[in-house]
Amino acid sequence: MSVKTYANAIRDVLAEEMRRDPEIFLMGEDIAKQGGIFGCTRGLLEEFGEDRVRNTPISENTFVGAGVGAASVGMRPVVELMYMDFLYLAMDQVLNQAAKIRYMFGGKVKVPLVVRGQQGIGRGNGAQHSQSVESMMMNIPGIKVVCPSTPADAAGLLRTAIRDDNPVLFFEHKALYASKGEVPDDREFAVPFGRAEIVREGKDATVVANFLYRGKSLEAAEILAKEGISVELIDPRTLAPLDTDTIAASVKKTGRLITVHEAHKNMGWGTEVAAQVAEKVFAYLDAPPERVGSKMCSLPFNLGLENAVVPQVADIVAAVKKTLYKA
Repeated sequence: MSVKTYANAIRDVLAEEMRRDPEIFLMGEDIAKQGGIFGCTRGLLEEFGEDRVRNTPISENTFVGAGVGAASVGMRPVVELMYMDFLYLAMDQVLNQAAKIRYMFGGKVKVPLVVRGQQGIGRGNGAQHSQSVESMMMNIPGIKVVCPSTPADAAGLLRTAIRDDNPVLFFEHKALYASKGEVPDDREFAVPFGRAEIVREGKDATVVANFLYRGKSLEAAEILAKEGISVELIDPRTLAPLDTDTIAASVKKTGRLITVHEAHKNMGWGTEVAAQVAEKVFAYLDAPPERVGSKMCSLPFNLGLENAVVPQVADIVAAVKKTLYKA
């Protein structure tokens, strides 16, 4: 095991996979000499050269499309978006091309494309650079949606994404890049898609959370534990495929479900989790599921106002208590 930052875990896997497979190359804005705005490609230009670490113009639709084309003819591109908010600029390439090509060609064409980049709050980047857009991408058949919360998951899930023969949207969080954790040194270490992690075991309520809200939910669980309330915390890790079996098994034990995320509460991924769990284990629910998410407005530039829009630890505590009729 080695202790790494979230950003370094990503960079190291990119380098290891590029050494393993010469068909892997990188594209994105300022990823070459600058190494990306958060350093996730730092040093890769020097090792692999301009053919495999390529700066792009500021045209997401163009270079994501180039990635789709390269993947379709046998390359394995990893395309970095400076902000995942900019996925909207490339939606035709993602929704109508990458997601559908393998289906439309009867499986004869593979599309081993990874589109990765950061999103989220924490730096006061404002309405167009702080969004959480992963929920919207769950509704695209043919696209895998990955959301690592720890350095180990960033490493293991990225390796799985690069080796997958289907398009993967790999969401990172800007406020997690400096976070540290143990990462296996094994260059074959991979985390399979569709397998949630039980972060903390408990018996009174199931909380499902990811990214920053994995940590905030742990804080809430500690507060609740002092009041005799035992919380089980699950990190889904991937949203498509979504491991509802692990979540449903937990709800059968606890009888309560709370979903927590930074994305908007309205039609966020927590809504889908709640719906699928209700379909599977409705008879075991002792209270209606609770959803905790951001208010339905754009993200403010001011950090104080930003915090007023997104959930806080106290909101998670209150939601858990509400399912226990202790609010």
